[in-house]
Amino acid sequence: MRFVSVIARTLLLAAPLLLLSPGIGAAQGTQIGLTASKQDRSQPVEVTSERLDLSQYDNRAKFTGNVFVSQGALRMTAAVADVEYGENALGETEIRWVHATGGVTLFNGVEAAEGKEATYTLDSGEVVITGDVVVTQGENAVAGDTLTVNLDTGKGVMEGRVRVLFNKDTKDGATPPAEPAQ
Repeated sequence: MRFVSVIARTLLLAAPLLLLSPGIGAAQGTQIGLTASKQDRSQPVEVTSERLDLSQYDNRAKFTGNVFVSQGALRMTAAVADVEYGENALGETEIRWVHATGGVTLFNGVEAAEGKEATYTLDSGEVVITGDVVVTQGENAVAGDTLTVNLDTGKGVMEGRVRVLFNKDTKDGATPPAEPAQ
């Protein structure tokens, strides 16, 4: 997947710079946002995959193979997604949570997060992504062990050996001035 290789290459190139930046490489947790616009949880959730296994007795569904989950502008891809569903107060069937595994990518516009697994709890709007998490926001990237983000507020926290790459803003395509050598 080209997206993954671009992020990996960016982080590998940035690693020496992060180690030289006081406080950034050693950070253990940092605030981070993920949504360009507020997530509309009233939108229907659509899940597509190669296979679906249902268990009506425990209100569970397991989607496997090229899983694609969408709700409004939010998109998630994974190898497998376990879904729990049930009836809401109006008697309508709705998805309660999605647990995705196997190379999870969550994206909303220009912002993307990826990790080994993710759980999206629809009622609270909370997403927890774990396992070599990388978040990109434009040309900036943040990596860590666990990302917890609230899609309603766009606020979240990255924890566990956090690494950050901030690209400087340039105006009119001008190259930013060089940093003094240390």
